[in-house]
Amino acid sequence: MTSLSELYSGVFKALLTEEALDQAGRINRSRVGLEYDEISTLTSVNSLDDSFVSDALLMSAVYVVVAAFENSVREFVEATLLEEAGANWWDDCVPSSIRKGAEKRRYEEQKVRWHTQRGESLIHFTMLPNLFAIIRNNFDKFEASVHDIDWATSIFETIDRSRNVIMHSGTLERKDIARLGSSVRDWTQQVST
Repeated sequence: MTSLSELYSGVFKALLTEEALDQAGRINRSRVGLEYDEISTLTSVNSLDDSFVSDALLMSAVYVVVAAFENSVREFVEATLLEEAGANWWDDCVPSSIRKGAEKRRYEEQKVRWHTQRGESLIHFTMLPNLFAIIRNNFDKFEASVHDIDWATSIFETIDRSRNVIMHSGTLERKDIARLGSSVRDWTQQVST
């Protein structure tokens, strides 16, 4: 039987753990809800057609997955090439057409100083197909994690197809959402260490 002091101790430890997780950057879903309300007000979402807003809200969960996937791939590419090729990985491993495109996008964004930039590193100015091209062109450095380039091609094609619909304000059907989820899950399980 648990004593009252053991119960209090357990609850206190749980509260400390929760606070530590929040301070470490854990997503606080109630905070996100409050920020959503504030952002909704700032962006005048209530002035838009309810059916468009409803569809967009449904697809916002898909956007979250696609954006998080794309950023995780950026991190994976950067970490892998830094380890395998060294500090000059960008110049040594990234095709010049991708480097030039990223440099051009960064340059164009820097001209508009009043607006938030998408990132500091040039890899933040790449697109999903660029990231896969980097992996394909340096497959020897990714093979231990990715294992099969044809499988990876299929994953990226599926995700990019759904990404294009979402990023251009479209609405995916449930079967496409399920396929996207399966692809993200398979990729994550394969490349996670």
